[in-house]
Amino acid sequence: MEIPFKKIELEDKPLIDRYLEKKTHRSCELIFANVYLWSRFFPTDFAVVEDALVFRSYREDDGMSITFPAGEPENIKKALDVMFAYFKEQEKEIQMHLVQEPEFELLEQWYPGRFVIEYDRDSADYVYETEKLTTLAGKKLHGKRNHINNFKRTYPNWSYERITEENQEDCFSMAMKWRKEHVCPHGDDDCDEEKRDEMCVTLNALRLREELGLVGGLIRVDGEVVAFTIGEPLNPDTFVVHIEKAFADIQGAYPMINQQFVEHEVQGFQYVNREEDTGAEGLRKAKLSYRPVFLVNKGLVREKKEED
Repeated sequence: MEIPFKKIELEDKPLIDRYLEKKTHRSCELIFANVYLWSRFFPTDFAVVEDALVFRSYREDDGMSITFPAGEPENIKKALDVMFAYFKEQEKEIQMHLVQEPEFELLEQWYPGRFVIEYDRDSADYVYETEKLTTLAGKKLHGKRNHINNFKRTYPNWSYERITEENQEDCFSMAMKWRKEHVCPHGDDDCDEEKRDEMCVTLNALRLREELGLVGGLIRVDGEVVAFTIGEPLNPDTFVVHIEKAFADIQGAYPMINQQFVEHEVQGFQYVNREEDTGAEGLRKAKLSYRPVFLVNKGLVREKKEED
């Protein structure tokens, strides 16, 4: 069986977007910019199967895995049947990653008792109400308001700008300083590989901001960029923030760029998805401190075995 999987290229954006728009979800990964930018580090390709979109990845430990198809329900079912036959032909175990709860419910409806799902808490996205991230109202967010007020007092010559061609180079310069401090503090021969990949994605997101349909914002202090962030609409009611960088020695820079970006660029969306915490303890604590309204759970689906 020949399935026309191909590498994801920038020119594939209109085609891929057309299918992903049919996917009613709030997951941060299955959006063109994220898939395209990270496919250089986690090999991923795609195919249109029975008029439904399927991404295929090769997981380091588990081998081949696909995403739940994007398309009309009747086409999704047809695509799954084809892909399950493809797994069998390849003599590989059926696996699907980034599967959300409503999608697993469909699998149970179409293939009763055939599959199990293992949810991964580290990959769950944090989703917040836009209004609360804007106003930071209420006792539970009192500390965030304090951080921002302290920032404004400490740095009275601060300003917010949307990222454009005119100020993009300033963000590149700030990112390279951040890289030197956090990614390769002892030189290029001693880099944190994971953070290095993340920085490559950040720089490419800046470089391809317009082509990818991304929106960015920055904070200056005394004319110098000290923080920036980049995101995009995920669906009609949710905006996703992909990237956020700030200098740690500028106290309050992270809460400030978070609040200012939402206030200036995200109004009109009910929710903000600020992606997952990857299991990092400090990041989890920080994301929980903003009081998410819910988490988007995602899991790995495989066929049931006798021991399940």
